[in-house]
Amino acid sequence: MKKKSLLLILSVLAFCVSCSGTKPVTENNTPIKKTKKTPFVWEGANVYFLMTDRFNNGDRSNDITLNRTKTTGKLRGFEGGDIKGITKKIEEGYFDKLGINAIWFTPVVEQIHDAVDEGTGLSYGYHGYWAKDWTALDPNFGTKKELAELVKKAHARGIRIILDGVINHTGPVTEIDTVWPNYWVRTNPVCDYKNYQNTTTCTLVANLPDIRTESTQNVDLPPFLVEKWKKEGRYEQEMNELDAFFSRTGYPKTPKYYIIKWLTDYVADYGIDGYRGDTVKHTDETVWADFKTQCDYSFETWKKKNPTKVLDNNSFYTIAEVYNYGISGGQDFDFGDKKINYFKNGFNNMINFEFKWDAQKDYEFIFSKYSDRLNNDLKGYSVLNYLSSHDDGAPFDAKRTKSIEAGTKLLLSPGLSQVYYGDESARPLVIEGTNGDATLRSFMNWKDIKSNPETKKILTHWRKLGKFRKNHPAVGAGIHTMISDTPYTFSRTYTKGTFTDKVVVGLDLSTGKKEIIVAPIFEDGSRVRDAYSGKEAKVSKGKVTIRTDFDIVLLEMRIKG
Repeated sequence: MKKKSLLLILSVLAFCVSCSGTKPVTENNTPIKKTKKTPFVWEGANVYFLMTDRFNNGDRSNDITLNRTKTTGKLRGFEGGDIKGITKKIEEGYFDKLGINAIWFTPVVEQIHDAVDEGTGLSYGYHGYWAKDWTALDPNFGTKKELAELVKKAHARGIRIILDGVINHTGPVTEIDTVWPNYWVRTNPVCDYKNYQNTTTCTLVANLPDIRTESTQNVDLPPFLVEKWKKEGRYEQEMNELDAFFSRTGYPKTPKYYIIKWLTDYVADYGIDGYRGDTVKHTDETVWADFKTQCDYSFETWKKKNPTKVLDNNSFYTIAEVYNYGISGGQDFDFGDKKINYFKNGFNNMINFEFKWDAQKDYEFIFSKYSDRLNNDLKGYSVLNYLSSHDDGAPFDAKRTKSIEAGTKLLLSPGLSQVYYGDESARPLVIEGTNGDATLRSFMNWKDIKSNPETKKILTHWRKLGKFRKNHPAVGAGIHTMISDTPYTFSRTYTKGTFTDKVVVGLDLSTGKKEIIVAPIFEDGSRVRDAYSGKEAKVSKGKVTIRTDFDIVLLEMRIKG
């Protein structure tokens, strides 16, 4: 009996093994359709831009450092935000819920120690754009160990990290922050922006020393920096690294190459995924081509040293801030007397200052224009669209009365989307008592997110659209086609290699029952899901009939299993 029982058990097991190897089944005994993992596509990324000092305070012990105790103008001092604060929000899943797959934050390198008055009250370098030492992190922001932890936590969730790189200028001169030597910087004239030369070989404003990025002269390090490194006990290490860099590259020891070395170290050391170049049009354009070359080298070096941490085969990504560039300019930026193609000088992407004006128009105007531009004269590149930012005094919705519309237009437009911190929560952009751009830089309104019903409603809208965008590269990187004018319906399709993505979106619909044309995107008999309401429907005669309480539908193929 025992022998017969054993043979029976073995036969059953063999039969089960053969079945499982040929026909996987669900609980309903229907074959499971395998789905490929959605790839990360830079051209369709959903980028969250935050000011490091204004987002979240993760470590109150570093709120005051370097004796920065002077009384400043309103919102012109350090407010406590730091690297740890960003990491905590990553761990909490805040960015996941928003559908964010790339975070860009303001520079965290060491800032000038003192405060200066630019006519708006005393200001410290809380914003990160007043570098004193590119090789060190500012203690108000955190430590290099904390930066490494941030990148690690972000990557674990599939979120890319974009740092902010300044090569154009140092921080202002103060009683305790000396001016860099004149073979490194110029302190006059002030730019008048009338032509190429008067935009590049000049200072942005008075007392903001301009790096001589066009210089071909070999220069020594500034004496104050040498003294600083010796005092910190890392002079020999820094000099050895510089010698190795210049030996490997063959570059002359000019100012721009020192800074390129210092900035790309963060790529090689931590595996950051991209850089946003600050004040790009104010430098000699060749600096950025060399910068991209060294970023690529450093990124590949990091990948080789950390093969188990590599997310995918995407290359290093660069975004240019060329103030007032618009998508209508195509690949060129016009200085009046000269045109420069920054895409061919090291950049994958340029910030699109035109989007906030286009957003005043209807959906189809925006979507068709951007799809056409990006799939023709800008094919192979992209733009970063935004509606508010840290230094744009004329945002799309300064009074935050159109937050729902803003989310719809930004997150459904072709190109990369830039969510400026607080766009999703209607953080106020008009702060009484502030001067200049400080009004755009209040601390993140976490209390509203927790307790304000209207804020929660807005946030829910941004989250639904953000997740849809993240899950579907077709939204930002695909080809736009209008299906119907009334009701307004369109499709987006994206194909790269063996991966294909397609969606259908309806806007300004009636609430309740609605009929949406989905042919030829979705075949008859297929089941689709509305990512906004969560409801499902079956395609019949090229249409979908669905009943929801919303005036928007985000249709995607239903995932089986």
